Amino acid sequence: MQNPFDAAPASDRIVYVKAVDVTDLPDEVQTQVDGLEQLYAVHDSDGQQLALVADRKLAFHLARENDYAPVPVH
Repeated sequence: MQNPFDAAPASDRIVYVKAVDVTDLPDEVQTQVDGLEQLYAVHDSDGQQLALVADRKLAFHLARENDYAPVPVH
């Protein structure tokens, strides 16, 4: 499986971390979150979702691990 972080251009190293309510996600995703009410999405500058993770700290860690600068979205 290809790493979605590899798809972004090397010159664009900023990603955005945004809280997402589980109720706003598709049913097939909701059934996989084991009681969580909120997840965190990581998006590139074009708005494409690169990852969906269980907590904010993990989202920032994942971005940094892939050499991106994470920015929170309110």
